[in-house]
Amino acid sequence: MVTHQLTEHEQISREFVDDVCARLVDDKPVKRKLPGGGRLNIDRALPFLCIYRRDPQRADAGTELFVHAEAAFLTAPGDAPVRQGLAPLVHRIAETVSRKWGGFLILEIWSGEDSEVTLPAHKPTGEFQLPTPAFRILTRVSHRPEGTCATLAYDLQRIKVHHRKAASAVVLDAENHPLNMMPLISLAEAEEINCSVVGLEIAPIYRDRETGEVYPDVLRKLCRGVGRSLKKAFYAFARNRTNLRPQHYFALGRKSLPKLVWEVDRQLTEVSGKFKFLLQLTPVNAERSWHEFQQSDFRSTPQFEYRPLDNDPLLLKRWLLQIPTEQVEDPTLSHLLRQTQDELDRQITMLADIGTPRFLPGSLQVFGGVEPELLTLAQEILQFPSDPVGEKKEQLTAGEFAELANKEIRDYQSQLPSFTAQAIVREDIYSGLLCTGGNLLIGRELSISRERAQALLQHEIGTHLVTYYNGAQQPLGLLRVGLAGYDGLQEGLAVLSEYLVGGLSLSRLRLLAARVAAVHDLVAGAKFPETYHRLTKEFSLEAKQAYTVALRVYRGGGLTKDAVYLRGLYAVLRYVQGGGQLEPLVVGKIAVEHIPIIKDLQYREVLKPVPIVPRYLLDAAAIKRLEFLRQKNVSVLDLVSQSTLTNGVVG
Repeated sequence: MVTHQLTEHEQISREFVDDVCARLVDDKPVKRKLPGGGRLNIDRALPFLCIYRRDPQRADAGTELFVHAEAAFLTAPGDAPVRQGLAPLVHRIAETVSRKWGGFLILEIWSGEDSEVTLPAHKPTGEFQLPTPAFRILTRVSHRPEGTCATLAYDLQRIKVHHRKAASAVVLDAENHPLNMMPLISLAEAEEINCSVVGLEIAPIYRDRETGEVYPDVLRKLCRGVGRSLKKAFYAFARNRTNLRPQHYFALGRKSLPKLVWEVDRQLTEVSGKFKFLLQLTPVNAERSWHEFQQSDFRSTPQFEYRPLDNDPLLLKRWLLQIPTEQVEDPTLSHLLRQTQDELDRQITMLADIGTPRFLPGSLQVFGGVEPELLTLAQEILQFPSDPVGEKKEQLTAGEFAELANKEIRDYQSQLPSFTAQAIVREDIYSGLLCTGGNLLIGRELSISRERAQALLQHEIGTHLVTYYNGAQQPLGLLRVGLAGYDGLQEGLAVLSEYLVGGLSLSRLRLLAARVAAVHDLVAGAKFPETYHRLTKEFSLEAKQAYTVALRVYRGGGLTKDAVYLRGLYAVLRYVQGGGQLEPLVVGKIAVEHIPIIKDLQYREVLKPVPIVPRYLLDAAAIKRLEFLRQKNVSVLDLVSQSTLTNGVVG
């Protein structure tokens, strides 16, 4: 079949309409240009169409964006010379899809008058306040789908802008189309094909009422809120008025996304791959500094040295900030991409500021500090006595642990052949473990007890590498390298995996709490030796362990990231107790706030099924421990209690 595309001034013909409807009958996507710069974009034959007509008699900046996120939308000019054929097109689309699903909804959006947006005065002070978001849902009685309008009105009221909840009202017996324009379908025609028509008028608080200049942040926030509300209304309509039964309102979102989304994602992923943030912040003289610190009787602040930057931060920023995230129409993906762009910008700034007083403020922006509740939890954990020193446990060398890790990796390759990770002993890392670039890097002097090996394998490989390679299988490349703020959920899930395999020791929990205490000291202005002495004297950490904790926190000029382990564990525990499943968390490297967005993209089939399931989610003993955590009264402190009762290892 020959695809019909219209030129700028060509009118909508019968052949064009026939072509569109034939594709809908076959459940094929429709992407067409319309006269006067209009667009018709229908993902698939869904029982609704979201419409915006531009009013030729007024400027209306920003309003068109409210429909662009929907899976079925039409935009068109409202002036007579080029709008001929628009009504027959809409009528035929409604008729065609109604025949398939038993009903159809036309929802037309426009903005109210700018002059009606008022700045109310605060009575006690007389100061002007920012306007409240407001919506009017307009419908004729015979066109009114009651449940749909009620759902839309209720959810629109949940939108908050300028710290104010929105006002919404349903207006009956109203003209359910914009002023100065004719209805796209008559009452009789709508009744004949079982089509409902609803109008949505939005108060234009997203632009200056005098100049018409758009406020981008307000518009983005409104678009996200309105988009969510529309999908819930479409879901209610589908369930109540059609024979379509979507699983979730997320399933009514766009499946086919513009090429720009993938191009922006590709560029952000490429910029992210140009630097290895944590490796860059790992001192190359950690052991030498330890000896010098000892020689100073633990009084002088160590001077850490770092690998040279292999990319100019200024050039990276120039590249990063030219990526047009603001042009992405889908508000959900736009939010993800802009968040990540902002975090990459701040990380690049931090790399440029290594060793300067500017580094710590950057770290606080990216990783945050220590909130009072987190500090209280850490202090409660640290009140537990440290593990008694008993018989020395069998220790594994770096090479021996690498052998175990590579065996674990081979097991995962049976699930996914492209799981090409390697466990590599690095001479330029003294001790410790670091996942970066899809590999596990092992410090040459690493020494761990065989008892802790399984827990560390699940932490590093079962969580960090599994989410890396799961993310690599998704069309969204940022799921591999990490969405903004992913560290907390990643580390919380990784620590939880230690518990699930029975390897979360009391000393491990105390170590995570000690890191929180050290970050708190750092932000409060304490120097390295002060924090070290507090860790050894007040919290009873061994000398080398206290030094390592302080090094991790004070490196670069003050890295607050280490507070995310305990914070993340607490967040994941709350998520599990709220009924959350762990499987969606391993789709890639995401933050807690992204969980609903990931589910949205999964329902829309933008994301693929997860190819690798961590071993700890398939183990019977781990599943039993997970069920214990689902009890509402279980807290992180209960994990400490279990650790104490089992002599250091959770059973």
